[in-house]
Amino acid sequence: MYLRGSNWNMTRKRRKRSNPWRIFTLAALIGSMLYINQVVLPNTPPLFVPTPTPTRSPESFVNEAQALFQDGKISQAIDSYKNAILSDPENPSNFVELARIQILAGYYDDALENAELALLLNPENPLAHSMRAWALNFLGDPLLAEATIKKALEIDENYGIAHAIYAEILFDSGNVERGAEESRIALELDPNSLEVRRARGYILYNTQNYAEAIDQLDAAIAINDRIPSLYLLKGYSLYAMGEYDLAVQALNQADSLNPSNSEPDLVASRIYFTEGEYAKASQYAQQAVNNEPTNARLRANWGVMLAKDGKPDQAIEQLALAIRGGFDENNQIIEGLPLDYDLRIIEYYSTYGLTLARADHCGEAVPIFQAMLSVVPDNEIAVYNAEAGLEICQQNLEAQTAPAATEATPTP
Repeated sequence: MYLRGSNWNMTRKRRKRSNPWRIFTLAALIGSMLYINQVVLPNTPPLFVPTPTPTRSPESFVNEAQALFQDGKISQAIDSYKNAILSDPENPSNFVELARIQILAGYYDDALENAELALLLNPENPLAHSMRAWALNFLGDPLLAEATIKKALEIDENYGIAHAIYAEILFDSGNVERGAEESRIALELDPNSLEVRRARGYILYNTQNYAEAIDQLDAAIAINDRIPSLYLLKGYSLYAMGEYDLAVQALNQADSLNPSNSEPDLVASRIYFTEGEYAKASQYAQQAVNNEPTNARLRANWGVMLAKDGKPDQAIEQLALAIRGGFDENNQIIEGLPLDYDLRIIEYYSTYGLTLARADHCGEAVPIFQAMLSVVPDNEIAVYNAEAGLEICQQNLEAQTAPAATEATPTP
């Protein structure tokens, strides 16, 4: 017992002895741990989290968008402006420039939205008011468009783009003289603006000054040769002048810049129809339908071309869809075209009825002719075609009901 107790007491005494170096080491370790916990760890990124990469500046997206726009890459330019907006959502100029491109590309609803967002950020921006007015005019709201463009002119009465857009709004509202005057004012104020040259060309075309319109449109194209609507207007003007080959060239250029727009193909089909090249006319008409399968007018136009190209069954199919309505190949609804005094509608109904009559489908043709005589009795073309179609059906009926010739009986 004694030895055990003695050894225990000796051990206790040894543990109580201090070691200066050990104390120093522990103090240093504790200090290191406190430094790591309070200084190093808060400034160290979590493990396995990717290191953030430097973000692009909004200016780089804007420069990219401008370069893409000049190269005619409209959709890519729009995307770059959207990226610029995401990088700097408080900058109204990016919204305005995006709206401007969207209008030139035909995206009027999107342009209106972005112009209005720009105005929320800066209500005194004349370009934003101008783009809003322009989009509203394209969307068929001329009263609000005029009120909006007047706001732009209140902010800057010498703003050429605002005068140009005001010219289009006035002209589209039926105020031809004031619209023409505004376009001249715009040209004096800002002859280097694409919108100004376009507006002047638009009004000259619609007042049948086709050669002068082409001059203005060429000046706009010299500013930016990648805007499809400029070539479309030029194609219209050349078509009106009888320059069919040049018109088709301009329309093809418009189509190449914006393949989703059916208008260049539609107009080209009418040009070839005028020239009597019905196979080409049918080809372009079909391309227009491919762009807008549920557009009844495009279907009817294709049907007319097919009828002239000697394909009555296909013509009847397309004209029936256009006039009666139905479903396209993707089961999308096609709204039928009601008969009225629109000359193109009369052409569609006339072609449909006459094609049915010549194919001896008079049960379907006669109601078409009767509708033409009752709904549009004051149109000479409609009346003439309806009466001619009824005569064809009468001849068909007489041919079917005529007694068969009997064989001669020999005389006894």
